[in-house]
Amino acid sequence: MSHPALRQLRALSFFDDISTLDSSLLDWLMLEDSMTRRFEGFCERVTVDMLFEGFVGPEALEEEGEFLPDEPRYWLREILLCGDGVPWLVGRTLVPESTLCGPELALQQLGTTPLGRYLFTSSTLTRDFIQPGRSDELWGRRSLLRLSGKPLLLTELFLPASPLYGEEK
Repeated sequence: MSHPALRQLRALSFFDDISTLDSSLLDWLMLEDSMTRRFEGFCERVTVDMLFEGFVGPEALEEEGEFLPDEPRYWLREILLCGDGVPWLVGRTLVPESTLCGPELALQQLGTTPLGRYLFTSSTLTRDFIQPGRSDELWGRRSLLRLSGKPLLLTELFLPASPLYGEEK
């Protein structure tokens, strides 16, 4: 059964115009650096709880397919990113199978390593866009990233205990 936070993540409505959003909120939502690194400033330890990891077909993509090449299989990784054991973020990463060659094969071997620890050590990382979104009272974002020009889509939902909502260290 799917984790409730994943249902909220899939329900995110994304914004084209962010001009009305608060600057402190945008500071989180538009962060181009590692969210893992940002979270580390608010806790002793950031950990990953794995929800799902494995290959899926294109039917699992929903509207995400418009950002990725049409392929028969995608590597899907769904996780909870926790600060001191408390879930702060649910993340969903979709990686086209064609991206998983060369050094990017490591994306399948992350296990409980936060994605940011891998991505932000790569000199070949670029980001096409960050798009903020909202689901009920929770904020999120999606980003199209590229490693050596090869795409992956990351969608993140900030859970109620996240420092984004004003939790103190």
